[in-house]
Amino acid sequence: MRRCIITKEHPGGKPLGRHSHETGRVQSASPSRYSVNMRLTSFNVWWVVLVLATACSSQRVIPEELESLVDRTVPFREIVAAPDSYQGKIVVFGGEVLKAKRLKDGTQIELLQLPLDKDERPILDRQQSQGRFLAFQQEFLDPATIAVGTKMTIVGELSKAKVEPLDDVEYRYPVLIVKYLHTWPTKFYGSAYPYPRFSIGIGGGTAGKIGGSGGFGVGF
Repeated sequence: MRRCIITKEHPGGKPLGRHSHETGRVQSASPSRYSVNMRLTSFNVWWVVLVLATACSSQRVIPEELESLVDRTVPFREIVAAPDSYQGKIVVFGGEVLKAKRLKDGTQIELLQLPLDKDERPILDRQQSQGRFLAFQQEFLDPATIAVGTKMTIVGELSKAKVEPLDDVEYRYPVLIVKYLHTWPTKFYGSAYPYPRFSIGIGGGTAGKIGGSGGFGVGF
């Protein structure tokens, strides 16, 4: 039997594909619409992922205008040993609220010092504490709104140390004049280590010879 091959062309003269009566198959010269759409969808998905990841990683705790003033070269233990030697320095301390009280010219917060993690968040391990300090807010903060156990990150200027009774002894507290105070909500200190949960899921599949499906999900 004589074989007949038909070549299809668009107006520009380029072959679009050909059909063989002998094989019964179509050989396409251009990608299918489905594969092109899948590539475009994949590109869009990864673009969204990049934007979300950048947004999550760019969150700032300490204001930019204060960051350049903070002196991170002096360990807290050295400040505790000689607090008056560091008056005027701008530092950042992390801590857990022990108590707060109203003073005549502001609010005093007593905190247990806790080291800060890479996100400027106080860690949970109290065994890592190197002492206590006082944070003085030069405006009224109702002590009733400052719950015991609240975690804080504080940027402040070191002032003259203050001696107050602690049980049966006199304790010398380093004093911070607050320039910026960040309170951490308890949701960041759940059963897992205190980091907000962030997950990305991507899925795809095909059904039959001409169908397909895909999925993309982001969770916090």
